[in-house]
This record gives sequence, C-alpha cells and structure tokens, in this order.
Amino acid sequence: MRSTSVNNINKGRNTANTGVLRQIKNAVSRNKLGESLVLNGRISPYDLKTALKIQKTSYQPLGLILIDQNKISQRELNLLLLRQKVLRITATTMIFIASICVMAKRPHAAEIKDVPARIALADTANEAFSKINHHPKLFGAKEKRSNNLSAFTKWTEMFESFDVALEDKKSKRTIKKLQTDLAELKSTSIHKMAKNVNTLMNKKKYIDDSKNWGKSDYWANPIEFLTRGGDCEDFAIAKYVALRVLGVPENRMRVAIVQDQKKNIPHAVLVVYSEKGTMILDNQNKTMLAAKSINHYKPIFSINREAWWLHTTPDEPTTVLATAAR
Repeated sequence: MRSTSVNNINKGRNTANTGVLRQIKNAVSRNKLGESLVLNGRISPYDLKTALKIQKTSYQPLGLILIDQNKISQRELNLLLLRQKVLRITATTMIFIASICVMAKRPHAAEIKDVPARIALADTANEAFSKINHHPKLFGAKEKRSNNLSAFTKWTEMFESFDVALEDKKSKRTIKKLQTDLAELKSTSIHKMAKNVNTLMNKKKYIDDSKNWGKSDYWANPIEFLTRGGDCEDFAIAKYVALRVLGVPENRMRVAIVQDQKKNIPHAVLVVYSEKGTMILDNQNKTMLAAKSINHYKPIFSINREAWWLHTTPDEPTTVLATAAR
C-alpha cells in the first residue's frame, strides 16, 4: 500500500511539472522572462547569463537588452509578455477557485449531523411549531448572523462525540431513561416543554470542568453530562438536545454565552423562543425566567446547529471568547 501511495504522489508531482501547470509555474516565478525564453528554446542559458550581467550595470529591461543583441525581436518580446499576462490571470483565477473550495470545506451548519434526530420522540423538523423569522433582541443587544461554524470546534466536536457515544450500550440505557423522562412532555407547548426540561436538567450536579475532565474548558455531550454532571454550558447543551428530542425546531433555540455582570464571569444559558416570549433556561435559577426580567447578562455570542450570532451592545462591542474555539 505504501509503494502505491508513493507512486501516486510522484505521478502527481510529474504531472504538475508538465503542460499547462508547468507553464503557469514558469510564468509566475522569478526571472520569468529569461527563464521562459530559455525553456522555449529562444535563447541559450549562456545568452541569458550574459544579458543578466549587462542588466546589473546598465539597469536596462532584460527584454531590450536581448533585442539589442539580436537574440529576439520586438514582436517575439511582445507575444511573450502577452502570453505571460494571460498565464498570470489564469494562475490568479485558479488560486481564487482553490480558495473558494477550501472555504467550502469549512464546517457549515449543513455539515453538522443532526444527532438528536437519532433519538427523537417527535420529528425534529416539527412543523407543529411555527418557524420564526425575527428574533427579539437578546438582552437588548444587536446581533449579526453567520453560517460559518469553523471557529466553534468545541460545539462541533460535541455533536461528533455525541454521535459516537450513542453506539455504546451504557449510553443507550442513559438515553432510554432520558426518553422516558421526556415522554410525558411530548406534544405540549414549547413553553411548557422548556419549563419542565429546565427543571429536569437542573437536578444534575454542577461540576467544574477542571475537576470533571481535567481541562479548563470542555463541552460535554448530553450522555457525558447525564452520567457525570457538568458546568454551565453542559447544562445548556443538555437542555438544547432534550428539547430537540421533543421536536422543538432549531430556530427556536440557541445556546448563549453571556457575561454575568454581577459575578464578572462568562456564563452559558439556553435561550428558547417560546409562544410566550424569549425564555432563559439557566442552571443558576431553579425556574425558567423571561429574558426581559434579567438585566445582569451581557450576551457575547449565541449558537445552534444552523448558525451563530455575534451580539453587540450599545455601550461597547463584544468579542468572541477564546472558550468558543479550540
């Protein structure tokens, strides 16, 4: 297998040095005019070396020196310069297309697997709940949406680990119990489901990441949280997934990272857009609260499986915390 791989790599390298790719490479490399003339057989390497020596003292353009020496004609020079210009444009276009392809490989919402759908008690694209196109300002902040989730590796990796964990036998027992606990809430209103899910999850034990996982910041999947407890974002994630299991649409929920201005620390909550307004599911409060009743949280960013939103407040812009990324 190794020898085949090496052959394929070498074959790719050989191909890259011939034909159009080689022409493009030569056109954009240093001393491209002289090298192109040598490669095309218009002048010899010795002719180029002589012309370059003259250029060092006369500071004349290389093309004019070669014309004066009758090595090439003005017409040949013009054609070569035109050809190089076309190749440069081609190279620039190829680089641009390649960069677009790289951008397309970044984790976007559509690429994150809908893991909660695997254990759903109701259709996770539930049409029983009307979709909302406008979201009220969260704690009075403006928001800007993006579908590019590439920076939020802890969020995307949580879904990946959740998907893998669902195959474990012990995990299946944990999920079965969760489904049993949630079953009686099925087909009720979003407000009622959110209220009861908040109460259910808040019974779990709060444990700091450093003590629970030996890391300063770890976003646990719901199975890990239900088994070992967790910190604020783990509570929020578990509530998010539980409501997705009950069929609540993505655009009705976001995990929000906020600044707790009373404690002066970052904190995570779940935001639910219910039929009774924007509700906050918070492990620091036993009961679900209306967002409008909370005035000590400053939103930084919020996220769901479809997108993320940057929040800015009138007094000063906020920036995404390092905990959102790697």
